[in-house]
Amino acid sequence: MFDTKIAIVIRDDLATWQKLNVTAFLTSGIVAQTPTLIGEPYRDAAGHVYNPMTVQPIVVLAADQETLRNILKRALDRDVKTSAYIEEMFATGHDAANREMFAKFGPDEAKLVGLALRADKKAVDKIIKGAKMHL
Repeated sequence: MFDTKIAIVIRDDLATWQKLNVTAFLTSGIVAQTPTLIGEPYRDAAGHVYNPMTVQPIVVLAADQETLRNILKRALDRDVKTSAYIEEMFATGHDAANREMFAKFGPDEAKLVGLALRADKKAVDKIIKGAKMHL
């Protein structure tokens, strides 16, 4: 049904709250990149209106640090825009501080905790090779 795929890859050794937090942040990056991913508002039988959500499914995977680095390298090599979250961002409290912290590290030394990308299905499958379904 979709010619693209959205994948989020979270480092497998994070605490549950960190996995959830990173997944939420990374998802917002994908939506910001492609606002047309957002569908219509939801309405329940009583007439209450709820926020719209993405129209496309999102797969959430897990990987170790080395696999995350390889995934990032493959995405960068293919010029696929990603959302990235690094470990040091857990210590910041707002967007400007996150961006300032992120700017201190290059792809080879960043302690990645999560990546998200949306691209052609086949490209995404090649990029995320090595990641496992999140349990």
